[in-house]
Amino acid sequence: MKKSEVLKILKKLRPVFDQFPEAIAALDKLESLTPDLVEVKEAKALNWESKFPLPDEMQERTSGYAVFADGACRGNPGPGAWGVMIQDASGQVILKSSGVDVPTTNNKMELEGVIRGLQGLVEKWIEDGVSDHESPVFVYSDSKYVTEGISSWITGWKNRGWKKADGKEPENILLWKQLDELKSNFNHIKFNWVKGHAGHPQNEMCDQMCNLALDEAGF
Repeated sequence: MKKSEVLKILKKLRPVFDQFPEAIAALDKLESLTPDLVEVKEAKALNWESKFPLPDEMQERTSGYAVFADGACRGNPGPGAWGVMIQDASGQVILKSSGVDVPTTNNKMELEGVIRGLQGLVEKWIEDGVSDHESPVFVYSDSKYVTEGISSWITGWKNRGWKKADGKEPENILLWKQLDELKSNFNHIKFNWVKGHAGHPQNEMCDQMCNLALDEAGF
């Protein structure tokens, strides 16, 4: 709630309690404290009723999964969040999840989103009692740090004993190792970059999930 809205409410209450000095004194006190309030954003409801079109790679497939992930950070470093949604070959959303971490960075949250998505897919298989490791999995992220890292850079890091060309450890090495291990669960997996904030429906939804999680956590 905005500070201006709080002041309007207090102003409307004054005539109601005009005959009660203690109440007016309390309203005076609340009004004096209002400038120090931290404004709380109102969380917007997410519209899961919308139809999310499957990406081109999933068109006309009878099996497979599309994993969409995003990360966000308010301040870098600062409080951050990740959001993920998964669709099967029929277009049904089979998983949606989000979470908050403090303190963190944007790159960590982008990685965390993909990790949570792949973890969630494996857990879904276990829950449903299926083994679908041969089905293609397409992962979508608006972070080239993630898509290029897992598709290209990581091979060199591993060949050098998890070292970069300069001999230093890659940033966020524990998350990279976790993602690399998760990747081994899928026999056919491809990581795709999508442009962020460009109207991509699933990417936009994951972004909204991140921001809603941060709003609800008070950040």
